[in-house]
Amino acid sequence: MGFLLQSFVLLLCFTPAIVCQVTEFVSIDCGSANNYTDPSTGLAWASDAGVMGHGKPVVVVHSNVNSQQYQRRRDFPADNKKYCYTLNTKERRRYLVRATFLYGSPAAEGTYPKFQLYLDATKWGTITISESSRIYVKEMIIRAPSNSIDVCLCCATTESPFISTLELRPLNLSMYATDYEDNFYLKVAARVDFGAQSKEPIRYPDDPYDRIWDSDLEKRPNFLVDVAAGTERINTTKYIDTNTREYPPVKVMQTAVVGTKGTLSYRLNLDDFPANARAFAYFAEIEDLGTNETRKFKMEHPYVPDYSNAVVNIAENANGSYTLYEPSYMNITLDFILSFSFVKTRDSTRGPLLSAMEICRYVEIAMKTDEQDVSTLNAFRSMSLGSDWTDEDGDPCVPTQWEWVTCSTTSPLRITKITLSGKNVKGEIPRELQHMEGLTELWLDGNSLTGPIPDLSNLVNLRTIHLENNKLTGPIPSYLGSLPRLVELDVQNNSLTGEIPSSLLTGRVTLKYEGNPNLRPESKHIKHYKVILGASIGGLVIIFVLFAVSIFFLCHFRTKVSHQKGESMRTSTKRSTTCSIARGGSSMDEGVAYYIPLSEIEEATENFSKKIGKGSFGPVYYGRLRDGKEVAVKTMADSSSHGTKQFATEVALLSRIHHRNLVPLIGYYEDDHQRMLVYEYMHNGTLRDHITESTNKKHLDWLARLNIAEDAAKGLEYLHTGCNPSIIHRDVKTSNILLDINLRAKVSDFGLSRQAEEDLTHVSSMARGTVGYLDPEYYANQQLTEKSDVYSFGVVLLELISGRKPFSTEEYGAEWSIVHWARSLIRKGDVISIMDPALVGHVKVESVWRIAEVAIQCVERHGTSRPRMHEILSAVQDAIKIEKGIDKLSSLGSSKAQSSRKTLLTSFLDVESPDISNSSLTPSAR
Repeated sequence: MGFLLQSFVLLLCFTPAIVCQVTEFVSIDCGSANNYTDPSTGLAWASDAGVMGHGKPVVVVHSNVNSQQYQRRRDFPADNKKYCYTLNTKERRRYLVRATFLYGSPAAEGTYPKFQLYLDATKWGTITISESSRIYVKEMIIRAPSNSIDVCLCCATTESPFISTLELRPLNLSMYATDYEDNFYLKVAARVDFGAQSKEPIRYPDDPYDRIWDSDLEKRPNFLVDVAAGTERINTTKYIDTNTREYPPVKVMQTAVVGTKGTLSYRLNLDDFPANARAFAYFAEIEDLGTNETRKFKMEHPYVPDYSNAVVNIAENANGSYTLYEPSYMNITLDFILSFSFVKTRDSTRGPLLSAMEICRYVEIAMKTDEQDVSTLNAFRSMSLGSDWTDEDGDPCVPTQWEWVTCSTTSPLRITKITLSGKNVKGEIPRELQHMEGLTELWLDGNSLTGPIPDLSNLVNLRTIHLENNKLTGPIPSYLGSLPRLVELDVQNNSLTGEIPSSLLTGRVTLKYEGNPNLRPESKHIKHYKVILGASIGGLVIIFVLFAVSIFFLCHFRTKVSHQKGESMRTSTKRSTTCSIARGGSSMDEGVAYYIPLSEIEEATENFSKKIGKGSFGPVYYGRLRDGKEVAVKTMADSSSHGTKQFATEVALLSRIHHRNLVPLIGYYEDDHQRMLVYEYMHNGTLRDHITESTNKKHLDWLARLNIAEDAAKGLEYLHTGCNPSIIHRDVKTSNILLDINLRAKVSDFGLSRQAEEDLTHVSSMARGTVGYLDPEYYANQQLTEKSDVYSFGVVLLELISGRKPFSTEEYGAEWSIVHWARSLIRKGDVISIMDPALVGHVKVESVWRIAEVAIQCVERHGTSRPRMHEILSAVQDAIKIEKGIDKLSSLGSSKAQSSRKTLLTSFLDVESPDISNSSLTPSAR
């Protein structure tokens, strides 16, 4: 008998998704005082009393739910801290993590709780309670990044954060695998059982993995509406073979809906969309079709030629009736409103059928604090057990910082300040501290620290060190005087001994060392020797500098003499490899660009007979040089000092930088009364001519617009990252993006450009630019950064999508700006309304979405929230791939199952996949 029982248990363990999964289930009843077994499921529930020391249990009143786990909840303070549960995992194994929230209580003063939910450092979602009796469910499918994960609540905007249950469900090895799981989690957006026989969801034990399958009978607001006439529910008691990749429950597959009048349609609203998603459709033929009966259908709405023409035949695709057909799509872009309809083909005798569907949103995994920094912080926490400050949970920096640390705002997240003054820290300073390269301030004063000062020589960013009022021993390490940024060192009232390094006594560092009786300054004879040595080295340096300065002035004098000889066409003897900009004065002194005599310019332009436009300086004329090269000659009408400076800036800049997406400067002319710039002629004029100029609008298709955006982004990226120091254009707009004979784009007009100061985050500058493109943050604080160009380029992207002007009271009314107008529509999930009518119906909408998303990020009010140019370029290149139909799925293979999976669900959802595997941007305009 024992042998038979043993054999039965082994059989269950080798059967996919049965007993062995359940033994690893983690089910926490938050707020409960006792452990118990749920009589309806047989699952064991544990109280959180032993794992959560914060918050308080609250009895849920007016609850219509009978389950014991919803009789209590745990409430947390509405403060600036985060409160985390730690769940043990096996690294790289896939799990379903679920948190539920049932408030139950009447709203306090008419407001319900609203707060944030995080998984490690990744924002899981915003919990917004609007119905007291509704159970709000959040599910995330993850591949565990380590041997534990933290689920954290924080950042309440109304009332207090709370939680009802927290669950962890291990999945079978193959389930929910994606190409992107190193960088993205899957957040469950919808999991629907069509044809369900009751409003109750299906979960364990019907689903061995305890997924929650919502009934399509449950008509919550915005959940499954617009059901087509003739839709009927069918079911069977026969077994359905679901032994496929995702193992949906047999009970779910035993029900379905059919369109008896030939059409099956639904509409579903998806929270937190538009976004990239993984999607599944589940079909099984559960009606016995006659010999001459068939069930074939196509996607009718929305209509996409490549996919809507595909015919679905469930039994044929699944290789038999009562067998699961499970098409899925790895990466798609979905709008907030998902509408779809299936229509039977003319040769079909039965209407379309649908059993279930599942949609999971890609959520980019946020970077956590550096592991070595966290290890050091944990070492400090172990040195003061029992103190309140050691009880803080989760990641030290995200979503809120621990009270005693300060974190960097850039990736990777590093600790920049430790403040443990008077925190009862005992023992030696952890040697792991030397790995915290981002640290700038260290406050460990007023504790009981012992032993020597450890090696901190790696901490080159340290500015402030406070170690006073401890029990430290040994000498002050000599390396402290070599830390390049150190300005303050306080070691008072310790037991330090030996000589104080002379490098700390020069006045560069504010040193306080009183209260150490055995500590003394360095002896005089050693100091005298070092002074002599330093003076000798200093003398050699001065001689070398004087020699270098002499060589420089000699070369400069020769260049100036050569210039004054008046050669008809001349260049500098050596081009600079940097991207410097002249600070003013005559460009003739630069010696870096071709000088073209006035007579040659007059000959080329036939005495300025063909005017082709007007630039920022003045009129622009067409010309042809003696060698046949076509040119555009910009004449400068502004003789003011500001105009002169713009002229000098543009000559100096364009003669030193060269990039295929920047308009090349061929030469210039300058005398006391007139200045001219000679450029390569761009046959197709400005981008504005093709987009927003109504008088002579030349149509550009969407792919051409994307190529133009890519070219312009490359040019700006070169200015921002290819030059050192970087160059800020300051006047990015469609009229300054020129198109050559092949419609390839080049950025022009650098008269307002500025060079970023080295080691500074911004340039203080009077705001200049063009109305409609001008960065509001730059305008407000007069601080110019590369993100000001990003804002302007975001406006350009919106113009490319819409074909509209950047500002117009006639088009936008009181909003007047394309930014405000487009932002409100995109955030509603409506990109069609902002599209140029000439594009509608001729583009892949998901590629437009990709540009709309990054454009809205570009025009964020604060520069820190905007992407960098290389990120924008990546997004534009993604959109080009989408529009051309190039994505990673094209290489997945050509088997029948793969082909039908791709074709059906792509048609089903009217989208195609952008490649997000290397993207640092969140996929939606959220």
